[in-house]
Amino acid sequence: MPALSIPQAFALARRHYQSGRLAEAERIAGQILAAEPRHARALHLSGVIAHQQGRKDAAMDLIRRAIALEPGVADFHCHLGIACFASGQWVEALAALRQAIALQPGFAVAHCHLGNVLREMGQLDEAIAAYRHAVALRPDYAGAYSNLGVALKDKGQLAEAIAAYRQAIAGNPDLPEAHCNLGNALCENGQPDQAIPALRRALALSPSFALAHNNLGNALKDEGLLDKAIASYRRAVALDANYPEAHSNLLYTLHFHPGFDARAIADEHQAWNRQHAAPLRHGIRPHRNVRTPERRLRIGYVSPNFREHPVGRFMLPLLANHEHREVEIFCYSQVKRPDALTYQLRAHADQWQNTTGRSDDQVAELIRQDEIDILVDLSLHMDRNRLLVFARKPAPIQVTYLAYAGTSGLNTIDYRLSDPHLDPPGMDESVYSEQTIRLPRTYWCYQPMGTPSVGPVPAQRAGHITFGCLNNFCKVTEPTLLSWARILQAVPDSQLLLHAAEGSHRQRTAKLLEQLGVDPRRLRFVAHVPMSEYLELYQQIDVALDPFPYGGGTTSCDAFWMGVPVISLRGETAVGRAGVSLAMNLGLRELIAHTPEAYVQTACNLAADLPRLSVLRSSLRNRMAASPLMDAPRFARNVEKAYREMWHRWCAGADCAPYQ
Repeated sequence: MPALSIPQAFALARRHYQSGRLAEAERIAGQILAAEPRHARALHLSGVIAHQQGRKDAAMDLIRRAIALEPGVADFHCHLGIACFASGQWVEALAALRQAIALQPGFAVAHCHLGNVLREMGQLDEAIAAYRHAVALRPDYAGAYSNLGVALKDKGQLAEAIAAYRQAIAGNPDLPEAHCNLGNALCENGQPDQAIPALRRALALSPSFALAHNNLGNALKDEGLLDKAIASYRRAVALDANYPEAHSNLLYTLHFHPGFDARAIADEHQAWNRQHAAPLRHGIRPHRNVRTPERRLRIGYVSPNFREHPVGRFMLPLLANHEHREVEIFCYSQVKRPDALTYQLRAHADQWQNTTGRSDDQVAELIRQDEIDILVDLSLHMDRNRLLVFARKPAPIQVTYLAYAGTSGLNTIDYRLSDPHLDPPGMDESVYSEQTIRLPRTYWCYQPMGTPSVGPVPAQRAGHITFGCLNNFCKVTEPTLLSWARILQAVPDSQLLLHAAEGSHRQRTAKLLEQLGVDPRRLRFVAHVPMSEYLELYQQIDVALDPFPYGGGTTSCDAFWMGVPVISLRGETAVGRAGVSLAMNLGLRELIAHTPEAYVQTACNLAADLPRLSVLRSSLRNRMAASPLMDAPRFARNVEKAYREMWHRWCAGADCAPYQ
């Protein structure tokens, strides 16, 4: 280094780094190390730059070498913790950050990053304490306030999370992460109208912020703005090709949009597989499970929704009725906030593994160690799915079930469970990457989560018919609203009750119906309410209207249980035929329409027949209880029979999925 001394060169490298000129900083640090290989601070700086450039292994190696030379520098340990965390090496990250704090107790940045690791490991109380320590040390630490908000949101304390995000923004109005996190929390809090401006502000500050584009897609989807939501998800994927969560959100949302048929949806799933799952195939190892056809099988269920959620509700009767002499049940739970249903489900498992805070690699290895024979995905592309665990093929047989009647797109998932109504024999099954196994009669096994009494037909006391739909509002598409408007026009004085959070989508819906000739005063909305109050809402509904192209599942079962008939339009995709499956299992074929015109007419005919409504009201609960939908022991035997048939095929030498 002829022009500068090593101290001067390092000072110059630091200035380049602080100004964002990483290439220049790295070049000079390299020159320093060529002259003095044991220059710890140059090693550390090179490691920090490598981390920022995504070279994870190099970053950790360089920083470890710096620590070996100067173990007493807190900053070195802090950056090692950050680099290890980014590489999924959370135990080492935790140790490094704690060492940084031991060396420098007032190191606010280390406390903040310690909180990040603890949060990902599911230790939310400890994470919150670490973040609070960071902001106590640095009251203007906007990033720590923002991360504190994330931990509070994960714990379900949305009001406190929103306050923390606002504190972060007050400290640094130009911090895009804080605006993004605020928008996400507002969306989860049922305030999409407030969420969208916050997310747009994040994108104004950082147009290439893929997470903000994804979260904006979530908020737009909640408002029923599916075209805009899909565009936001596509933008997130275009900006970050290694963002499977945003790509999954895109795939899931396509099912709600009337403009995408089964083939178009399948093509998008294949793209997801090529981008995110297929590169993991090279790491698949042979399975050593003992091929004994009649031995007790180890079944693993994977879900973030072993809780008060449709998946948790439908899994309860299955888990409660498994024959444990035939199957040993393992549940791999990604639940952040366990509730009463979580503990009910856990009581029916032989083994319960909490996978919160574990990487996909770690979960896949855990499943291999447990020697699972049949691994069952319960999420598909819904939020917090573990499809990249299934991409690693940790079990010899892999199945998807229950999240929704669709496809994963993965070559490593062998089967999908369905029924003869969701997927009629003879249909085009090339839209699924898995082989379809049809359970006899029904895909669902229903167990009510409350038993309020069934009242009389509401029209008898109200003097008018009330139609209702308590599905997620994103299912309420324009073709659906067009049919509903025709029904309301044809049934004088009738009203429509919809489930929707507060927001402009309510006004947009009322305006559209008004343009279609329906007085907005005939439209009522209800926001999210507790389960007990939700079931009581059916006391106000005479006839439930299934939305399309994505129909109801849980909500339709709840409606039938409360004595409310559900009118369904048979769809072109499996998610659009849920109503068909439920009605057929109840012996109510007359509630199924095959065209939009027939859908309108069926609803109008039933609304005009109060005696028929009264009979249905008083008999549907008993009809449900006597149907295959609530025959839990038989349903469990059917599922176990399907598992056994899959196992026999594998024992005969068939590696089912063409992943090799």
